Order: sequence, then C-alpha cells, then structure tokens
Amino acid sequence: MKQDTPWTYSGYRRRQTLRIWTIALVIGFCAYWAGVSCKVDVDALRTGLPKGIDFLGYLFPPDWTAFADMAMPALETILLAFLATIFGAFLSLFFGLAAASNIAPRWLRNLSRFLLATERSLPEIVILLLLISALGLGPFPGVIAMAFGCIGMLGRLFSDAIEEINPATLESIESVGARRWQVITYGVLPQVLPSLLANTIFRFEVNIRLSVLLGAVGAGGIGFQLYYSFQTLQYQRATTAILITLLLVFVSERLSDYVRKKLTLDARL
Repeated sequence: MKQDTPWTYSGYRRRQTLRIWTIALVIGFCAYWAGVSCKVDVDALRTGLPKGIDFLGYLFPPDWTAFADMAMPALETILLAFLATIFGAFLSLFFGLAAASNIAPRWLRNLSRFLLATERSLPEIVILLLLISALGLGPFPGVIAMAFGCIGMLGRLFSDAIEEINPATLESIESVGARRWQVITYGVLPQVLPSLLANTIFRFEVNIRLSVLLGAVGAGGIGFQLYYSFQTLQYQRATTAILITLLLVFVSERLSDYVRKKLTLDARL
C-alpha cells in the first residue's frame, strides 16, 4: 500500500519562511553589531546634516579663474591613468598566460594565481604609500601603484578568458608541430584579443577615478589640487577641481562604453 509522503507544500512553506526569518535575524544582528563597533550615531547624523548643507554654501560659486591652473593637473591625471593602464595591461598579459591552465604547467599556474591573489589583497593606496617612502612624492609612484593594481585585476581576467577559448584550435595548431609561442601567437591571442582590449579599456576608466584618489595622497594630478584646496580653505577653488574630476570621469565612462560596445560588436561579426 502506497504511503503518503511527509513532504507537503504547507510544510515546505513553513520551512522556507523559518529559513528566511533566520537569515534575516542573523543579518540584522550582524548589522547591529557592526554599527555598534563602528560607533554609528544616528543623532550625530541628524545634527550633522544641517551643518553639511550649510557648508555647501561655501563651495559656490566655483572659482572659474582656477580652471586654467588646473588644466595641466587634469592632463597629468589622464596621463597617470594611461601609462598605468598600458604598463599594467602589458604585464598582465604575461601573468594571464602563466595563470591559464590550458597554456602553462600546473606549478607555474599555481604560482601565478598566488601572486595575482596576493596583489589583489593589497589596495593601491597601500602600495602607493610604500612606494612614496622609497621614491618620494610625485606621479611616478602613482603610475607604479596603479600598474600593480592592473596586474591583479587584468591578470585574473586575462587568464579566465584564455581558459575559455576553443581547445580544438590549440590542438589543431599543435598537431602540425607548432611551438608554444606559435600556439599562443596564432591560437590564443586572436581569440581573446577583443576581451583583452575591452577589459583594458574598462581598467583605464577605473584608473581615472583611482588617480584622483591617489593624487590626494601624493601622486599629483587633479587629486592633489583638490586636497590642497580643501587644506587651504579655498572651497570655491575645490569646487572647480570637483567639476573637472566629474568631467574626466564622465568622459572616460562614455569613451569606455563606446569602445567596449564596438569591440564586442566586431567580435560577434
């Protein structure tokens, strides 16, 4: 005789509801504990908001006379991001090849993956501070710090893209006696080039934002001008630096989106 199963829809709904409430309570408790640990004060936020709104009055109108003085720092910010992206992408390609399981031997892949993970665990600002202690202030440490950041991010993306290529192409090239560098040149790079370019352009967009942050701690560029203006209480001049920063970020985003879409479309065709 067939027995009724103990699993009913109402029982399933009760278990799902209990699970959802349990997860919500755990998340709520963790959020409360984090707020207490970080000394989150709602009263301070309520009393500080009017002061912040009043402070905005000191930022306007922008000091348009400072625009000419910030043209070169803005260009320096762009060059910082560009050089860091170029150097970082070039080195990331080698790390990506070394970290791909279908190209590199296992020991080299594990070592490269470990180095990439180690680099990603270090924020660029920490790398910059270490470089400043060794090289001093200026754009050069900023370029190196952002290039290291590119290696950690792009190296992982490049290796994943290389591992997803069609293995039949590599096998056909190897079957005619091609060497390893020939397999990479004619079998790997043509298949992953659109993805490599798209990710590199996206990283350039990230580096534009990052160069502003790093500039405030010694890398130069428009970030240093923004920091200097606030430190010297030249708030209207700081507003001009903020507007230039927003312009740089907006233009880099639009350019990055356009080029990546075009590359994706060309790859499909």
